[in-house]
Amino acid sequence: MRAFTEKKLLVATHNAGKLEEIRAMMAPHGIEVTSAGEMGLPEPAETEDSFIGNARIKARAAMQATGLPVLADDSGISVDGLDGAPGVYTADWAETPNGRDFMQAMTRTWNELDARNTPEPRTAQFRATLILMWPDGHEEIFEGVAPGRLVWPPRGAKGHGYDPIFVPEGHDVTYAEMSAAEKNAISHRARAFALLEQAFA
Repeated sequence: MRAFTEKKLLVATHNAGKLEEIRAMMAPHGIEVTSAGEMGLPEPAETEDSFIGNARIKARAAMQATGLPVLADDSGISVDGLDGAPGVYTADWAETPNGRDFMQAMTRTWNELDARNTPEPRTAQFRATLILMWPDGHEEIFEGVAPGRLVWPPRGAKGHGYDPIFVPEGHDVTYAEMSAAEKNAISHRARAFALLEQAFA
């Protein structure tokens, strides 16, 4: 694995919640973190059918636009009772003419499980794929998975996305009921990040 020795890192995201999670994780390494959103970069079309493929699209677009080393992430939730959906289309399920509405996405997910008479526990996995890409095009890939189950109605006001209906394995509260520190210690992104940290040793 190539060691990361630069002091500035561009995170290829326009998601403020995701940026703050990654910024907090990077803080101990003394690396300055900025984002594609903060730099006003456009969001590239995510046209792949895998988390790795979409993360690579975002990383390459940001790297080519800035010349900076880039960390890109593609993540989502895969629901077993829906044959892995929404998966790479997690954000798409939340799209509305006025922006993303994850209450809409969570409601659709639960209703589709009800329509299939899916028994409880309604198991699911949050998945995160991180790609660290250097300006010369070299990349390292890190994947994290957090298994759990879905609950209804949504609980908690913290976090973002599907956090209010996801209870991670071994816990009885949702991601959205946890503090940022609690979630960051066990999340899919934290698991991928633990692997990524080997590049900063």
